[in-house]
Amino acid sequence: MDVASIPLPALDRAEVVVPAPGPGPGNWAGAASATLVDGEVYLAYRVRRPLSEGRGVATQVVRLPDGVTPVPVCEVSRDDFGAESFERPVVLRRPDGGWRLYLSCATPGSKHWWIEALDADRPEDLPRGRRTVVLPGDDRVGVKDPVITVRDGLWEMWVCEHPLTEPGHEDRMSTAYLTSDDGLSWHRHGTVLQPGAGDWDQRGTRVTAVLSHDPLTVLYDGRATAEENWHERTGLARLDADGGLHPDRSVPAIGSPHSDGALRYVTAVLLEDGPTRFYAEAARPDGGHDLVTSLSR
Repeated sequence: MDVASIPLPALDRAEVVVPAPGPGPGNWAGAASATLVDGEVYLAYRVRRPLSEGRGVATQVVRLPDGVTPVPVCEVSRDDFGAESFERPVVLRRPDGGWRLYLSCATPGSKHWWIEALDADRPEDLPRGRRTVVLPGDDRVGVKDPVITVRDGLWEMWVCEHPLTEPGHEDRMSTAYLTSDDGLSWHRHGTVLQPGAGDWDQRGTRVTAVLSHDPLTVLYDGRATAEENWHERTGLARLDADGGLHPDRSVPAIGSPHSDGALRYVTAVLLEDGPTRFYAEAARPDGGHDLVTSLSR
C-alpha cells in the first residue's frame, strides 16, 4: 500500500455526528470506535465534561444507518462501574453472533486505568450484560483505549499504556500488541509503537485505527509535550522489519485548524461499496470537541 493509496480523514469534508455536550474546553464528544454490521455502522463513544463536572461520564452506543445520523442503542454510566471517568470504548459483534462492549475505566483517586468487557446477545442489552475485567493494569501501568480486530478466530488488540512509575508523568503513552482466542483472556507480546525524540509525537503514541493488516498500516495519535494532553494530532505508522510499528514521516500529522488543534481517536470502517468512512474527535473554535465523520475519496 503506497502513500497515495492510503485513505485519510479529511476535515474539510467532515460532518458532525455528535456535537460536544456543551461549549468550551473539556466538553468533548468522541473517543469513538466503529464497526460495520450487516451494512450498518455501529459506533461507541464517550461523553466528557470538564474536570469540575465529572470528566468522562457515559459511554453511548449508536447505529448510523446513513453513516452520519445516530440512532440510540444503549448507554452505560461510569457510576455503574465505580469509575472516575470513561475513555475510549469498543463495540463489536462477536463471531458467535453476540455483542461485546469494552470500556476504558479510570480508578478513582489515581492515574490508573483498567479495561472491562460487557457481553450480551443484543446490543441494547449490553448495559446489563456479563461483566469481565479483561486487562486490570497494575501499579506500574494503566491500560486504556483499545483497538480490537477479529480475523479467522484470532483476536488482536493494540492498547494504550500509561507508565505510572514516575509521579507527574503519567500522561506518557505507548502502544502494546496483544492476542486472544476469545477476546477476554489476552497475551501481551510487547510494545510495538513508542515515542521517539524531537518530533510532534515524542510524548506519546497511541494506535487508534487499523487501516490494513497486509501490510499492517495504522493511524495513531500523539503529542510533543505534557501540556498537549487531550489535544493530540493524528499520524500514520507501518510495520517494520523487526515486527514493530514506525511512524511514516512522509505523511504530515493531521490536526484541527481550530482552538487546541486536536484531531484524535480516529476510527475507520471500510464500507461495502469501497470507500472508507472515518470518525474522529475534532476541536472546534470554542475549545469543545465534536465527533465528526468524513468519507475517503
